[in-house]
Amino acid sequence: MNASNDSTSAFARAREAMVEQQVRPWDVLDNRVLEVMSRLPREAFVAESYRAVAYADLELPIGHGETMMKPVVEGRMLQALALQPGDEVLEIGTGSGFISACLGQLAGSVLSIERHADLAGAARARLDATGLGGNVAIEVADALAYDTERRFDAVCVTGAVDTIPERFLQWLRPGGRLFVVRGRAPAMEAVLVRRDGDAVNAARPDSLFETDLPYLAGAAPAPQFIL
Repeated sequence: MNASNDSTSAFARAREAMVEQQVRPWDVLDNRVLEVMSRLPREAFVAESYRAVAYADLELPIGHGETMMKPVVEGRMLQALALQPGDEVLEIGTGSGFISACLGQLAGSVLSIERHADLAGAARARLDATGLGGNVAIEVADALAYDTERRFDAVCVTGAVDTIPERFLQWLRPGGRLFVVRGRAPAMEAVLVRRDGDAVNAARPDSLFETDLPYLAGAAPAPQFIL
């Protein structure tokens, strides 16, 4: 067996261990989600210097002070969205492109927006190199200034917000759902917001779990000055 085969086998074992020892025990039981996370090469979406820990229970830096989520958070997020093969998904924060690839395997199409052009370009290259981006489009844009007439079955936010911007809810179709982490460290809350009717104020959040993520640019709480 050559070195390349050794490496491929080692990553496959690490991937299986990640799913069975991290993701599944954290109440991720959706078979479609587990299958995708068992199959997709997470190591192909991290910098070369971090490939050895691509499947560890860690947030991995991807540049610009941003990080790749822990696998357990990725699994819970994908499960909560309950994506169907025909769903149209908006991802806010392309990052490494790994979640984009997962969403693309679970849904019909994905539009992912990323404010950093270099991250967007690297993610596009990784998706193309792995053959996982055929139904994933990436745009360079700031989510807090982005505008589109499109409506989506699901919106997936990969960074935290202090409060949920109304525009995120406006992008949902009636019956659509939004995954986002909101609040203030160290007690941030992951929620799933369902839009039950045409009105944005008809959306209702369900608490999922506590976690801690870096804020989306511009979505952090305003500094408080104490005299």
